[in-house]
Amino acid sequence: MFIDEAKIHVKAGDGGRGCVSFRREAGVPRGGPDGGHGGDGGSVVFHAREGLDTLLDFRGRHHWRAPDGEPGRGKDQTGASGEDLVINVPPGTLIYDRRLGILIKDLSRPGMTVTIARGGKGGRGNASFASPTNQTPRESEPGEPGEERQLRLELKLIADVGLVGLPNAGKSTLLARLSAARPKIADYPFTTLYPHLGIVEAGPERRFVMADLPGLLEGAHQGVGLGDEFLRHIERTRVLVHLVEVQPHTGQTPADAYRSIRRELEAYSRALADKEELLVMTKADLLGGDDAPRRRLADETGREVLLISAATGEGLKELVAAVLDLLDRVGEPGLLENAP
Repeated sequence: MFIDEAKIHVKAGDGGRGCVSFRREAGVPRGGPDGGHGGDGGSVVFHAREGLDTLLDFRGRHHWRAPDGEPGRGKDQTGASGEDLVINVPPGTLIYDRRLGILIKDLSRPGMTVTIARGGKGGRGNASFASPTNQTPRESEPGEPGEERQLRLELKLIADVGLVGLPNAGKSTLLARLSAARPKIADYPFTTLYPHLGIVEAGPERRFVMADLPGLLEGAHQGVGLGDEFLRHIERTRVLVHLVEVQPHTGQTPADAYRSIRRELEAYSRALADKEELLVMTKADLLGGDDAPRRRLADETGREVLLISAATGEGLKELVAAVLDLLDRVGEPGLLENAP
């Protein structure tokens, strides 16, 4: 199950209380204070772990707490500190403070970590309060409370290539043909209800991650269809591959279908609309070798158009080569400055 939002409460561990203790040893006529400090509480740390692609672990678990520090003991023994609570999340997770309404951290790359709530310091034992004028102190400190926060987690999947287009444009079929991913495929719209990722092996030393995203409809940026929930996932892609059917099921011409999706991208985010894009006409097996529809789409949009069939494999090698060229031209991924 794909979950891309979660609201949780995190609490770092409290520091342990300092100890009040006095030495009681044979041969030591005058004992003294020997109460040790309490241990520090554990912190709450988020870690972007490679291989995760959903926030499913947070469904049904809304409270996360790190262990407290142990109290101090006699003989100047400091209590054990609580272990940090490390919470693994998918790369691409944004962590917001719900109360303040601010972004705390964008864990955009695998291996990134951030300490969200720090554990409380342990309290001092009575040995720390001894002085020439107070040789038998009976005071100690309680541990400091650990920080706690109300958080909202939002996942934006990270991929090199994002497949966009109307429902039933052939995105799932293409991903299944090029990678080991197995999204649901059927001859009706909206078979893809959540994003799928697949790794495309493009040679002995070349590969890229491709994302199949739910089909968009006109008005998606305003909540029509499924697109408003998933447009944000396209933001983390480096380039777009825009798929257009030879005969769009909506009854539009291929050029009109292309323009309708372009309007949605532009309405959602200017930076998203400015991403480099390949325009691809799908289901070439329906044309019987006729290249006229591809040329017409190229003329009407003013863009180069690739023609493929995921069912027969026609044009797929050329598509992969074009994607690699485009990724090389774009360079290393960066974060959008104007992401909503």
